[in-house]
Amino acid sequence: MTELFEKRINKLRGILSDREAALVTNEKNIGYFCGFFHSEGYLLVTANKSYLFVDFRYIEAAQQKAHGCEVICFRRLSEDLLKALCENGIESVKIEAEYMTVSRLRFFKKKFGEKRIDVSNEGLDKTINDCRIIKDKTELNKIRTAQKIAEKAYLEMLNFVKVGVSEWELAARLEFLMKMNGAEDISFDLITITGKKTSLPHGVPSDDKISEGDFFTCDFGAVYEGYHSDTTRTVAVGHATDKMREIYQTVLTAQLSALDVVKAGVPAAEVDRAARSVIENAGYGKYFGHATGHGVGLDIHEAPGVSSRVKDILKAGMIITDEPGIYLPGEFGVRIEDMLCVTDTGYENLVSLPKELLIL
Repeated sequence: MTELFEKRINKLRGILSDREAALVTNEKNIGYFCGFFHSEGYLLVTANKSYLFVDFRYIEAAQQKAHGCEVICFRRLSEDLLKALCENGIESVKIEAEYMTVSRLRFFKKKFGEKRIDVSNEGLDKTINDCRIIKDKTELNKIRTAQKIAEKAYLEMLNFVKVGVSEWELAARLEFLMKMNGAEDISFDLITITGKKTSLPHGVPSDDKISEGDFFTCDFGAVYEGYHSDTTRTVAVGHATDKMREIYQTVLTAQLSALDVVKAGVPAAEVDRAARSVIENAGYGKYFGHATGHGVGLDIHEAPGVSSRVKDILKAGMIITDEPGIYLPGEFGVRIEDMLCVTDTGYENLVSLPKELLIL
């Protein structure tokens, strides 16, 4: 295990000179590089050493779970950081510009400046992104486990999708089932919506109740050892009209068309185009307003993006979603989402749930 995290930390060292250090402050990134997730301390990486600074509340847990770094219980974080920087002869510190607040940045510039240590926001964010965008076997196994937990809970929850049951009840039951099956958390606020609300891509559950002939959309995910899953299924309750069936089949065709082009070396924008062209050719282009997909890992939304605006090229080991949808205001909406691991020859679909229209 230590070897895995040392390998990750060494990738950070690739952008450091002997007089430079990287200061990692984002909780997810700290966990990625040393295995211990917490929000109260920092990971400092130099060309030769790495240190995890935590306060008294976390010291015992950090000593048990952190790998590839020296764990230090700080009393005054800025002073203990400065001590380590000076001991290593550091002249410049790279910080995560995407996560550090302006006030915190000013504080460090002032504090480090007292020892003539510069603060730089160049390069660290991109290096971390490049590390995290490709999942190793350990990460992939955790995502697989998260997905299995989520699917088991979803299938159990479907037994309660009936006329008269509220969206709130289904959201609460699904979260409960995921945690009972081993999830440490849910990936995001669960979307369990019905009827006309299914036209809202990120509709919020309420006390609205399922009616005969409704679509029911469930967007859900579980977290396992820090890693997320993400899946959406839309089902009908009682019966489905011809228009509901038409829209559902169009979305399914779009979703499958995107799958057909996924493999390493393909621009992510082409995956988006494969799905979007199906929906546009069916005359519903203006009702599909979001990206076809996104990356998943330690965050529910991370690189790479899968949209017409991105320039990412798919690589083996990337995790992406494929989730086209059609949303008709005042009527209903349909979204179908799988989560994929890109391979050299195609993909591994991490979702095993059926996609043909299910009528409960």
